Amino acid sequence: MVIFGSLIALVMLLLIGVTVPLAFGGVMIFLASFGDFDVSGYLPSGHWKMNSIVLLAIPLFIIAGAIMERGRIAEPLVRLAELLVGHIRGGLSVATVIASGIFGSISGSGSATLTCIGGVMMPHLRRARYPEGLSAALIANASPLGMLIPPSSSHILYAWVSQQSVLKCFLSTLIPGLVLIALLCIVNQFQLRKCKTLRLSERPKDFTFQFKARSRTALPALLMPLIILGGIYGGIMTPTEAAGVAVVYSIPVAIYLYRGMTWKTFRSTMLQAGITVGVVMSMIFMVLIVSRFLIFEDIPGIAHDFVYSLSDNPIMILLMINLVLIIIGMMMDDISGLLLATPLLLPIAQSVGMDPIHFAAVLGVNLGMANVTPPTAPNLYLGARVTNTPVVKMLGPTLIFILFAWLPTLMLTTFVPQLSLFLPELLLG
Repeated sequence: MVIFGSLIALVMLLLIGVTVPLAFGGVMIFLASFGDFDVSGYLPSGHWKMNSIVLLAIPLFIIAGAIMERGRIAEPLVRLAELLVGHIRGGLSVATVIASGIFGSISGSGSATLTCIGGVMMPHLRRARYPEGLSAALIANASPLGMLIPPSSSHILYAWVSQQSVLKCFLSTLIPGLVLIALLCIVNQFQLRKCKTLRLSERPKDFTFQFKARSRTALPALLMPLIILGGIYGGIMTPTEAAGVAVVYSIPVAIYLYRGMTWKTFRSTMLQAGITVGVVMSMIFMVLIVSRFLIFEDIPGIAHDFVYSLSDNPIMILLMINLVLIIIGMMMDDISGLLLATPLLLPIAQSVGMDPIHFAAVLGVNLGMANVTPPTAPNLYLGARVTNTPVVKMLGPTLIFILFAWLPTLMLTTFVPQLSLFLPELLLG
């Protein structure tokens, strides 16, 4: 009864807007006050679990994302994409989705992708007279690609918690991420079919010259994901070392090549990134404590028995897992949701024959979709603020993206295991 009450307290605290670390801290206080539990050992265990070299990759990727956002590293990519597809109907929308995937592969963060790409692309889309609500909704729905296109901070955490290969977890979401990119572009083109206001740019007469010039300018930004991913999958660097290389590489590119940042603004950028790192690591610490409590009290076993009391059909069990993941993702950020869901739901998924690497992809797609699913939808509200667009205008297009892009990707990822396992088995065995 006390555990059930603690779950209700957690949901209520999250719904009224209490931050995730404080909400989970409140749950532990509730359990210590009203339950017959000794919680004194959980704080040292949380500190011990966080003493890991793997976790260093997360603050490093956060710092790299902050530098790229402030240093305008995405702008040359956008100008190159505008030259290539600006004269095609819907071309800028397609460029927005692809740019989100590329930037996400560098930053590993959905919120950083949304902030950077949204701030850069929305003025271009407005000038080309794309529908405001649809454009803002597309930017918000494409931002979770930062969680799916490797490397991803959330999958570093998943690999660490579940004791799986980080590289295999990275690769598991690559094909689902590409499927989502294709579906977002197709659904967006369908929604643009009746739009009469689009202003397409003319293909310049000196196209070849412009292309060479903009390609040279965009080359340092394009090289960044190649260096990071090539180093990781080539066995030259670990993910943590690759994150460090991303930080070192992005500083001179942002300051001296693109001149989006100076050494003065670099200090404020690092300060802001440090605040974000502090919040994220505090959040990880608190969720780890609660996750350890769940394991010690055999909550995963209780959840397993409860699910099987409802149905022993593998398809129904997988659908229930997806439903729970969506609900978790709607209430909290992707990192907290991942740390809470992995020990709770992975044993149930394995009981119906799902590979842990396959579950990594299902988890990533679920939490990405939950971040844009009303009523909570953190990425949707952040997208409204970044693009300066009312949320009401974004709701209709967002629901269409969820129904015809996100849900098909989720169902394919869940019920076609090779979509997630093909690349890990091919490249890593």
